[in-house]
Amino acid sequence: MGAHKALVEFRGKTFLARLLEATKHPQIGLTRVVLGAGDEEIRAALQLPEEIVILNPEWRRGQLSSIQAAVRALSDDPLAEDSIDGVLLCPVDHPLISGELVASLVEAFYYLGQPIVVPTFNGRRGHPVIFARSLFAELLAAPDDQGARAVVWEHAADVAEVPTEEDGVVLNLDDPETLRRALGGK
Repeated sequence: MGAHKALVEFRGKTFLARLLEATKHPQIGLTRVVLGAGDEEIRAALQLPEEIVILNPEWRRGQLSSIQAAVRALSDDPLAEDSIDGVLLCPVDHPLISGELVASLVEAFYYLGQPIVVPTFNGRRGHPVIFARSLFAELLAAPDDQGARAVVWEHAADVAEVPTEEDGVVLNLDDPETLRRALGGK
């Protein structure tokens, strides 16, 4: 992408700033940002408060290592001890989600009581995903080659799907060409 994905801009806001804005919700009590490569540059550019940053020294292992770093940190956080019902996982390369979508997912999580909540666009599952606290141990034990999908597959009957018209849930902006198309280029 030519820069750390968190710092790539889309219509005037970085990917990470867009996600932080979209996830402001009254039932999201703690916000944490998992950083690996480029953590100092990202922190400085976005002026991230120390208390929200989780460092993932194993970032080379891939996305699952960041999920596991977040789950471990939340499990060890005294502020989160009994107050965390689940975790909303927002990959940085899926920045085109809205606060309305996040609200729909949070509402479905509490109303339906399913341990996993995923958005769907035209029948395709996307991001962000909510995992209940009861699944934290399984996320920590998930195999690297399958990642969090292994937990979703294991609980296939317990997944709540929330249909949306937001294609950002399935649009993975992980290369310059996809980003150009999302910006309206040909």
